[in-house]
Amino acid sequence: MNSLKMLLRIALVVAASYVRAADPVPASAEVVARGKYLVSTSGCHDCHTPWHLTPEGPKPDFTRALSGHPEGLDMPAAPQPSQPWQMTASATNTAFAGPWGVSFTANLTPDRETGLGKWNTKTFIETIRTGRHLGRGREILPPMPVPVYQHFDDGDLGAIFAYLQSLPPIRNRVPEPRPPAAPVTAQAAAR
Repeated sequence: MNSLKMLLRIALVVAASYVRAADPVPASAEVVARGKYLVSTSGCHDCHTPWHLTPEGPKPDFTRALSGHPEGLDMPAAPQPSQPWQMTASATNTAFAGPWGVSFTANLTPDRETGLGKWNTKTFIETIRTGRHLGRGREILPPMPVPVYQHFDDGDLGAIFAYLQSLPPIRNRVPEPRPPAAPVTAQAAAR
């Protein structure tokens, strides 16, 4: 009987690990609306929604809203910016290269495997507060304006997260950031 209880406990732990890390109380429609307003006015779509060329010029592709850098778009080595330019951006406005290396905008949709579907409000707030992925991992890289977004209060960040979680999930695996290219030395250039 004890081994049956133990097996049941193990099964519950495994099953719980697959359950969405949802917040205990779902957000109200008012909170989600506030989050939508903040996302829409804080420039989130400028980088996290891929842009495409239209007859009127480049515009966000809202069929892929907030899904980050397109999974199938392999980026070549970034051109080296020359002064006074400090960074370069892809045509989709989802990949950026500069002294930090190459950064790709994250998938902010609630897809469980490629987006924020396993996150909760606390993790989201910690990410913005610390400037680190999941609140403790690698640094969030430019051009993400973390120092600006750190001025949001927890209520605003919670509303932003509630809105992001209300979106349809889009499966889109964004590449990991690339480190800066090794500087070309005179000796290496002479080879």
